[in-house]
Amino acid sequence: MADATAGDVVLGRIGAQAAVLAGLDEAVRADEPDAVHRMRVACRRLRSAFRTYRRLLAPGATDELVAELRWLAAALGQARDREVLGLRLAERARTLPPECGPERVAAELERWGQAEYRRVRPEVVAALDSPRRKALARGLAELLADPPLRPRADRAAGPELARVAAREQRRTAERVRSALAGGGPDTAESRARALHEARKAAKRARYAGETAVPLVGRPAERYVERMKAVQEVLGEHQDAVVAATALRSRAGETGEPFAYGVLYGQQLAAAERARRALPEVWARAARPKLARFG
Repeated sequence: MADATAGDVVLGRIGAQAAVLAGLDEAVRADEPDAVHRMRVACRRLRSAFRTYRRLLAPGATDELVAELRWLAAALGQARDREVLGLRLAERARTLPPECGPERVAAELERWGQAEYRRVRPEVVAALDSPRRKALARGLAELLADPPLRPRADRAAGPELARVAAREQRRTAERVRSALAGGGPDTAESRARALHEARKAAKRARYAGETAVPLVGRPAERYVERMKAVQEVLGEHQDAVVAATALRSRAGETGEPFAYGVLYGQQLAAAERARRALPEVWARAARPKLARFG
């Protein structure tokens, strides 16, 4: 791939993720473990590729695909988020002190998570069987059969991919600085929102690095690893915030208000630990030479 163009590499990425997406329909319908998560990630990677490398593609050519990928990911996300939340809270409940009845509380949280998953599961199947899902598959196939590339796509892949990686690194830096500065008005909600935006930027940077790996190899892998570490610490913050919110809303509906209160405090502490870990993790991902792939 030494003489590959930027268009070659990006189309390779889009084609690979479109194949992953197509190959998961039956696994999701069969409710196979992790299938919903993998399909959701494929949607995100495709959407990110279209947005990150939009300058290589004709203006507006992928707008509808991006919107439909967002729709499908959202439909999948309702089930996935509830499944993960129930598992997270049940796992944490098992570490509660004996006086809180850890196994009893964990069993209750598992039942709640499973009930929530079953409640929204039909929406996932309906989305897969919908005309929109079929149209999305056709749209991806048509784009790959006749790529709407601009002249910029003919540039040498290496320098163009490094330029994009550096741009995404800078974009993530802006979000991280904003989050660490407080993210606007000094409220817990605004800080959480700013950290979530930083997480999304780190994820997009990571995906840009993944696109470059087949061409660049280890330097791009190192970039991916550093951005993934940022994404994960911010993901832990987001998961803890969501879990705390769910516990607070359910505390009055359970017979275990004390245990739920303890879990709530633990999730707030987990969110704060993640926030405090961010500067050190980001410092390793912020080095300019990381994006040069040299």
